[in-house]
Amino acid sequence: MSVESSESAGAQGSTVQTHGSPQRNTAIAKLAAGAIGIVFGDIGTSPLYAFRETFIGAHPLELDHIHVLGVVSLIFWSMTLVVTIQYVSITMRADNKGQGGSLALVALISGVMRRSKYGWLAILLGVFATALFYGDSMITPAISVLSAVEGLTVVQPGLGHLVIPIALTLLVFLFLLQSRGTAKIGALFAPVMFVYFATIGTLGIIQIIEHPTILFAFNPWYAVQFFLTDGVKAFLALGSVVLAVTGSEALFADMGHFGKKPMRIAWYGFVMPALLCNYFGQGAMILSLDAAGAAAAIESPFFIMAPEMLRLPLVILATMATFIASQAVISGSFSVTHQAIQLGFIPRLTIKHTSASEAGQIYIPFINWAIMIAVILLVLTFQSSSNLASAYGIAVTGAMFIDTCLLAIVMVVLWKWKLWITIPLLAIFFIVDGAYFAANLTKVPDGGWFPLAVGGVAFIILTTWAKGRQIMRKNMAEAAMPIEIFTKSAANSATRVPGTAIFMASSSAGVPSALLHNIKHNKVIHERVVILTVNINDVPTVDADKRCEVKDLGNGFYRLILHFGFMQETDVPEALKAVKGCGMEFDMMTTSFFLSRQTLLPSKKPEMMIWREKLFSWLLRNAATAMEFFKLPTNRVVELGSQMEI
Repeated sequence: MSVESSESAGAQGSTVQTHGSPQRNTAIAKLAAGAIGIVFGDIGTSPLYAFRETFIGAHPLELDHIHVLGVVSLIFWSMTLVVTIQYVSITMRADNKGQGGSLALVALISGVMRRSKYGWLAILLGVFATALFYGDSMITPAISVLSAVEGLTVVQPGLGHLVIPIALTLLVFLFLLQSRGTAKIGALFAPVMFVYFATIGTLGIIQIIEHPTILFAFNPWYAVQFFLTDGVKAFLALGSVVLAVTGSEALFADMGHFGKKPMRIAWYGFVMPALLCNYFGQGAMILSLDAAGAAAAIESPFFIMAPEMLRLPLVILATMATFIASQAVISGSFSVTHQAIQLGFIPRLTIKHTSASEAGQIYIPFINWAIMIAVILLVLTFQSSSNLASAYGIAVTGAMFIDTCLLAIVMVVLWKWKLWITIPLLAIFFIVDGAYFAANLTKVPDGGWFPLAVGGVAFIILTTWAKGRQIMRKNMAEAAMPIEIFTKSAANSATRVPGTAIFMASSSAGVPSALLHNIKHNKVIHERVVILTVNINDVPTVDADKRCEVKDLGNGFYRLILHFGFMQETDVPEALKAVKGCGMEFDMMTTSFFLSRQTLLPSKKPEMMIWREKLFSWLLRNAATAMEFFKLPTNRVVELGSQMEI
């Protein structure tokens, strides 16, 4: 998903307009380097455990010629079909004004399918993919850091008892770091990951040169032969093979920060070759050993490939790489949550900006501590990366399968590709992604239930909040007084006082309840009354010249609508500085903001199940206030309570 420290690089790259110029080429090179440091951390650390788990995981395989070549061939073709063709070559085309990710894709699709009877299904699929991401964001730091620290047991077997304490210390430090922002540490990401990828690629090449027979795995026949020889075990092995492509969905999600071309250059030119060299190298090493040596080496082939004197430095380098990969996922969870809040699927949460210059560098305390607690419990419960591998994969493959469903809609409805191209491509994607997901379903009893449980809870919360807000807005609209009638009657019946009053309204029609309560209790109206609605559009950003919509209602009343994209910060005072057509400029010292805080009452005819009503009511009570969310000055806000049935 998105990482804050990459924002500035993306901004710099977008300013270069001269095609083919040295400046543009330099900017693209910098962006590609940034992508290596940020985006590819998750998929880049998969060699630590993916090949190993395929052979010694829940469904062990024999360490013979057929199985080793078959597994390496599966990894190569999985990386080619899923990452290179599906995500990098095709899915990246489905951007929403440069932004990627499941929610951005849903926003893009919903704009076209809103009136379709199947439009709701596309939205639910995207929401469920987002819910699954939270399960992934909890497991990724745990399995990545554990797998790297476990390399200590290769250096010195007696250090096994230190693995859990060291891993927990690193993970806790990682989450404590979030509140300070990642701009400074982000500057170190690219060099570390560059060294990491170069190292693992070199180690793999050394093994390949010594045992070149592993190169036969490029032939897909060895993958087919694996299935023909050992059908059921080959299918079950897909549950571990898919670990080699975990993180592929992050390529699409982070596209907005780096751009398609730099990310493709980084993938094709450096990351993919390094990963393939390492996987082929692991396979070559196993084939070169006798039965006893292969059985010992498969316990940690990633580290065994290195000469003994270099294993400790490799452990340190791999730990740094997993630290970076975990950072990327955590930061991505902040970004996904921010998008979900803006699109109305999650209650308002406290969002802190960790940079004075980059709006994308955010920190959400609730999400940070929730994920940290889950990660600690995962490490203490599963104890090893091998055990965690059983829980890993379901969330990723589920999200990948959903992305394929959404991509099918884009290809058919938006792009209108010819069927003779679309059908074969989608058939391949659905078969591959469906097989991976089905294979991972066998892991449910052994830990796969965890990401499904997290995804299920997140899905219930997201859909309950969205449905509850929809019902609230409908009830408020039905009970609202027409603004034209109100302005005529109120202008003559209440005392006018100096200053400006801004009444926040969730709907752009009718009179907000806070305005009615203010007149009822205070019996005064300010000289200038602005009814303000903040709309989050189904696009990542809204240009400044399209931000404001103003309507003069007469008698000192104005209707103002501010438009923001779902990736933008809703800073209302800042936006008000550019508003024209509302009389004089806005002075915060003479402006008061009136907010309405609703208390929900049970309805005689509820539109949601009782338990969902109670959940929505609890979410509403614990949501961050509009004052925090819209960055309103604390000493200029008045809250007025109201009651509503739902």
